[in-house]
Amino acid sequence: MRLEVQCQDRQGLVHELLNLLVKRNIDLYGIEIGENYTVYLRFSSVDFDDFSGLMAEIRRTPGVSDVRRVTYMPSEQAKRALHALVNSLPDPILCTDIKGRIELTNPAAQQLFSLNQQTPAHSLTSLIPNLELPSTQTKKSLPLTLQGRDFLVEVCPLFLPDDDTSQVQQTGTLVILNSATKIGRAVTLTDLDTEGAFNHIIADSPKMRQVVQRAKKLAMHDAPLLIIGETGTGKDIIARACHQLSPRHSQPFLALNCGSIPDDVAESELFGHAAGAYPNALESQKGFFEQAAGGSVFLDEIGEMSPSLQTKLLRFLNDGTFRRVGDEHEVHVDVRVICATQKNLQELVDLGTFREDLFYRLNVLSLQLPALREHPQDLMALASFFVARFAHEQGIAVPRLASSLASHLSRYHWPGNIRQLKNCLFAAMTQFEGDELRPQDVNLPSYTTDDDVDVLQLEGTLDEINGRFERSVLTKLYASYPSTRKLAKRLGVSHTAIANKLREYGVGQKSSDYKASNER
Repeated sequence: MRLEVQCQDRQGLVHELLNLLVKRNIDLYGIEIGENYTVYLRFSSVDFDDFSGLMAEIRRTPGVSDVRRVTYMPSEQAKRALHALVNSLPDPILCTDIKGRIELTNPAAQQLFSLNQQTPAHSLTSLIPNLELPSTQTKKSLPLTLQGRDFLVEVCPLFLPDDDTSQVQQTGTLVILNSATKIGRAVTLTDLDTEGAFNHIIADSPKMRQVVQRAKKLAMHDAPLLIIGETGTGKDIIARACHQLSPRHSQPFLALNCGSIPDDVAESELFGHAAGAYPNALESQKGFFEQAAGGSVFLDEIGEMSPSLQTKLLRFLNDGTFRRVGDEHEVHVDVRVICATQKNLQELVDLGTFREDLFYRLNVLSLQLPALREHPQDLMALASFFVARFAHEQGIAVPRLASSLASHLSRYHWPGNIRQLKNCLFAAMTQFEGDELRPQDVNLPSYTTDDDVDVLQLEGTLDEINGRFERSVLTKLYASYPSTRKLAKRLGVSHTAIANKLREYGVGQKSSDYKASNER
């Protein structure tokens, strides 16, 4: 119950009001002092007779002009209004205390970060790791990518006056995540000129964190950078992030896949051509190196470059000069060259298909990207990132990821790496219905290679390594012994043990088919 007591400014009046509650054994839950000498009391429920008697005694108290029952205390009303305002806003909003613990979120933020009423209190840095809380009254804005979506984040420190010191004290922080498309500007990698350049890169595992740390250091140099990694490991993303973090971030970043176009076209794309160099070439054309002057050029699949083009590239790397196709005049530009390959360039040098001097010229700074199977700790973070992005693109709520999805995804070796995982989840999201993405929603490709058993996958704990190896053995042998009894006999263990292992690792046919195969 709540009462509003209109009274005079008389010393001891509040104490007398509280004594009336104590006399009737009524528990006090809260008291507030409002403007114009108004006292608000919140207390436990009482029956009608006690309440009528209490109201009469309060009215007889000297200095009290009026008393009435109210629905809410002033603080409760203000809190309700604040929640209604915050909940009506479409952009995610979070409010923290002075230590960065989240105290308030609106539905948009709860959906973005998969929070609910039962979720324990999070720290702001656990949800947005790269965000620093301000220590001054200055508001700041920065672009960030969260859950596959781009935002312009406003960080506003909150201050209240301190009655004892007559100074303002920081009480917390308000974080507003403005949607990039809503505010009329696309927050992309070109907007990120500091640490934010690497926000698109998932690096929860120690191995990937080391890669990112090394990449950030190499990004600050002008020497050629060689990025090595299997297909789908994100070489182009790392290359672009390195450019955005470098002092060249305000200049162009142009990319060319050396293995996707004919040699003569690649030469013209890189170095340009003079008027008349080709049929129908009526005007001269600048190539990538001239167009990216002051910036960076990314040459993907450099191992596919022809010997003649390798020679011209080597000269450019040596002194920064080249000639357009069909032109006699030399051009000089300042461009950083970033190359990528999935091939072993040293083997190509030994075979005579790649120039040794160019190899050493390119390999000044190098970065090795691990295959996805070498950092399985990033699987779920990547899955969450892609699922959130696809859900946003489809205009649907971001589904939860079932806890069993992690073990399901880790059972596959992902030879196509991050790109294959992305495509697999995209296919799942196009058919998905519901609010939770489960293992049965994600179809993993079948194992068709002979290298399923890979004892060199040493990432993780001993139990994790043994689990991957054991699962690989069962997967390989199940093709030849397609029943739990046959497989148990082959491995010299009990039928029950094999049945449990097959069920644990999801090896073989669907669970409804296990019974049929076991009865044979």
